[in-house]
Amino acid sequence: MSTPATATASTAAPVNRTFDVSGTRPVPFARLVKVELRKMTDTRAGRWMLGIIALATAGVVVLGFVLTRDDVDDRTFLSFFENTNTPQMLLLPVLGILLITQEWGQRTTLTTFALEPSRVKVVAAKTVAALLFGLAAVLLAGVISAVAAVVGGAADPWLDTEWLRLANLTLLQVMAVLQGVGFGLLLLNSAGAIVLFFALPVVVNIVAGFSSWVRENSPWFDIAMAQAPLYGYDPMTGERLAAALSGEQWTQLGVVTVIWIVLPFVIGMARVLRGEMK
Repeated sequence: MSTPATATASTAAPVNRTFDVSGTRPVPFARLVKVELRKMTDTRAGRWMLGIIALATAGVVVLGFVLTRDDVDDRTFLSFFENTNTPQMLLLPVLGILLITQEWGQRTTLTTFALEPSRVKVVAAKTVAALLFGLAAVLLAGVISAVAAVVGGAADPWLDTEWLRLANLTLLQVMAVLQGVGFGLLLLNSAGAIVLFFALPVVVNIVAGFSSWVRENSPWFDIAMAQAPLYGYDPMTGERLAAALSGEQWTQLGVVTVIWIVLPFVIGMARVLRGEMK
């Protein structure tokens, strides 16, 4: 025979154990960007990459300083700043690739997307972090170039310095970072993305060399040829160009941006959205 306490317990309503998160605030986007910036500096590969970019930027300025010891008038801010574009154009895309692929290489994607279920927000935060690192590298190059120009002894260290030309060179670095992000999303593998990033343009150049028509029209599909006017020279003749690009040159730059940056980014984003996190 049951006691009253037992009867009460047996007829009590079941406890609702549902975990309600509807009132929880979403993670702020700025916090996601901060986390991605920290991820890059917390890993050994990330610290090495950032250090190499800084050393290469300073090293190329020092090298230019030494090579112009017989003609100090060549030690201008613009010449130093242009020299820094070469190592940064090679290294900043690798930085963008690592920011994307390190999650899959270290198998932390399941944790990342569990803490922030929106994969679009996570990829957007990684992209913004990559751009911030790229702009920081450009700023570092500007500071080092300015110091070298001031102490270089040139009669006019700011000769031919144009804001439009500096903006063009900065745009090159932004495109390089975004291209690295796109290739990282496309393959989600650090080694494969880096190899493809450097090998594919070489293959395109080799193919273009077999046909005069392809070579003449290469600025429409070869990103290096389309970007040459941003450097300030004609890709066909090698002549120095004005900082302002023509309408056709901007159109060519837009076409190659779609081919080399937008398309890999879209395909890679589809992979991230549909892929199973393990």
